[in-house]
Amino acid sequence: MQATKSHVSKGETVMVIAGKEKNKTGKILQLVPKKNGVIVEGLNMVKRHVKARGNEPGGIKEKEAIIHISNVMPYCAKCAKPVRFRRQVLENGDKQRVCVKCDNTLEK
Repeated sequence: MQATKSHVSKGETVMVIAGKEKNKTGKILQLVPKKNGVIVEGLNMVKRHVKARGNEPGGIKEKEAIIHISNVMPYCAKCAKPVRFRRQVLENGDKQRVCVKCDNTLEK
């Protein structure tokens, strides 16, 4: 499986648009390019049985699982919904991502 270019990046706020966590927002903790997925803070929680190691006690722990990257979209705070974006070139030559609906910048 080949990794694809991502439309979202680490630390960005996204909204889940499909699945059991639909319409929930969170910050991206990690990109998983080999599986075309992202790990979103506080979403898609799963329980894992962990064996005790050294000082860490064992038990059942909850952690975030991967959400497929096609199921998340960048979240625009001004529009308060998931949006598509376009790239805008600034006067100094830099590029930034801008919400298509309201022209609000999506950069972190």
